[in-house]
Amino acid sequence: MTTTDIQTTSKVRRWAGRILGTLVTLAFLGSGISKLAHVPQVVDQLTHAGLPEGAIVPIGILELTCLALYLFPRTSILGTFLLTGYMGGAILTHIIGRESFAPPLVVGVWMFASAYLRHAELQQLVPFRNVDQLDRVHVAHPAVEGAALKGV
Repeated sequence: MTTTDIQTTSKVRRWAGRILGTLVTLAFLGSGISKLAHVPQVVDQLTHAGLPEGAIVPIGILELTCLALYLFPRTSILGTFLLTGYMGGAILTHIIGRESFAPPLVVGVWMFASAYLRHAELQQLVPFRNVDQLDRVHVAHPAVEGAALKGV
């Protein structure tokens, strides 16, 4: 791969991450603000799922706080992990309420993908391995593999 190819790939990944991040931001803003505004439909859904009405505003504050951490570059990775946990709770709430858990799952995947595409540190922390690269390593270094098996 040439330097130009790598730079183009980096730009595409960064823009894909930004687009996904915008969608995620809109979803979390809508959800958090609707909790703070005590929108009747949201209150009904959450109380139906077993959450007490008094917990809805603190949950909205938590959601928007985690979103702020996700949006600030210095705390974006921390925000990613906190929002991942938050989305796990949202999925559980949907399962308990016998509702489809697809919406929070999709938003959670978008959120993590956005951060993953934008941050090299996260890519290093959570490396998704390319099977082709693993095959090339084994083909390129058979002597090393053989030496390891012989105990050298």
